Amino acid sequence: MREEKYRLELNEHEQGVLISILNDRRNDLIRQSRSTDAVDELILKAAKAPKKKDKYREAR
Repeated sequence: MREEKYRLELNEHEQGVLISILNDRRNDLIRQSRSTDAVDELILKAAKAPKKKDKYREAR
């Protein structure tokens, strides 16, 4: 069975807020001496997410 995927559309500000919140969570986990692997992966995905191209500009 195929794994379901979800897509979020965020502007640059929202992406920055998301990364900041994830980083705060990561710091909390470090203070608690817990694994940060899952949060680390999410931070990387959010930071490396491709930008959506504007279809109007591509048509020109």
